[in-house]
Amino acid sequence: MLETWFIQLAFLAPGVLSAVDLLVSHSGGATISRFPDYDPNPAVNLILGIASYLAVAVTVPIALLLLSRTGQPPSALGLGRPRWRADVWPGLGLALGCYGATIVATLVLTGVVGRNSKLLVQVPIGNVPHYYIIYGIAISAVTAVAEETLVSGYLLTRLEQLGWSRRRALTLSLILRTSYHVYYGLGFLLTVPFGYLVTRSFQKRRRLLRPIIAHFVYDGVLITLAILITH
Repeated sequence: MLETWFIQLAFLAPGVLSAVDLLVSHSGGATISRFPDYDPNPAVNLILGIASYLAVAVTVPIALLLLSRTGQPPSALGLGRPRWRADVWPGLGLALGCYGATIVATLVLTGVVGRNSKLLVQVPIGNVPHYYIIYGIAISAVTAVAEETLVSGYLLTRLEQLGWSRRRALTLSLILRTSYHVYYGLGFLLTVPFGYLVTRSFQKRRRLLRPIIAHFVYDGVLITLAILITH
């Protein structure tokens, strides 16, 4: 159990602390930006942003190694060469289901608290060059691999070995998954339907590539559209 919490803390702590810092800064009047601001040159800023974001996935190989040493190689998690019928098409279908569930949740939440409520923090894209789509695709890929491998594949496998029920493991996974989205204010609740669907997908099918593909498509399409719409 100690190993499990160590891996989760190593992955989640930086994201949660950063999310809390953003939320507090926003409460004080600061504007939250979707993109990093390392250099005034947009192209250099993009490269530096992608390079720094790779740190999000640094614990992935460690978690996979630890699982392999206890008899769960990547193939046992459904990782490997993607297959169209087993991984790609189901992953795309899962992404569509997540879009639908999120739209419904958005309508419900905005109806309850109001679209312009300060409880819902907006994270603007800003006026960035079209080629920042590269940044969006890159961070979508890193996020999808890291989050699904660590919060679904690794965590659920370890909790199962520890005798946790599927429902209890699902609940913890959702809590951890949403914890680093608190900078959205109450908007973090909109991540719950997505988290539930991709987590249940792995619990039922043990094909981790499905939620990874779904997560990548879900984030990548949203960021790409946001960049294009701002121009």
